[in-house]
Amino acid sequence: MKNLTDSFVFLGQWPSAGSFGFNTDILATNLINLSVVLGVLIFFGKGVLSDLLDNRKQRILSTIRNSEELCGGAVEQLEKARARLQKVEREAEEFREKGYFEIEQEKGNLINAAFQNLEQLENYKNETINFEQQRAINQVQQRVFQQALQGALGTLNNCLNGELHLRTIGANIGILGAMKEITD
Repeated sequence: MKNLTDSFVFLGQWPSAGSFGFNTDILATNLINLSVVLGVLIFFGKGVLSDLLDNRKQRILSTIRNSEELCGGAVEQLEKARARLQKVEREAEEFREKGYFEIEQEKGNLINAAFQNLEQLENYKNETINFEQQRAINQVQQRVFQQALQGALGTLNNCLNGELHLRTIGANIGILGAMKEITD
């Protein structure tokens, strides 16, 4: 019996080369199982994995191309926007300079127009003053003349007779008529 039990122990520890048995060494069996699983996965999954990787690669390349195209379009739009911005800035500067020039020109024109208006007003004022002075002088001359005439007539009436009185009045009327024709 001892041989029988020894043979079981012996079989449990050292399996024979041609027989089937259980391997109780966990490390050795895990390595064998892993290598078998990896071998099967590599053999059968190689095509699927290769297809998945190729699809992923194509999507990445497509995304990169699209991104490059979008980047190129964005750069082109940026350049166009910069060109438009520079153009608008130049036009704004031209308008600003033109506006300043026109403002200064308009300012000069307004100052000149104001001086011309002042000169015209001064001329009108002087003409009005001269006219009023002349009118006042004429009124004073007429009053003085009337008073002198009345005084002379009063003196003549007291000193002259009727006939001399009529000749003097006729002469004075002639002088006044001549003066009136000169002033008209």
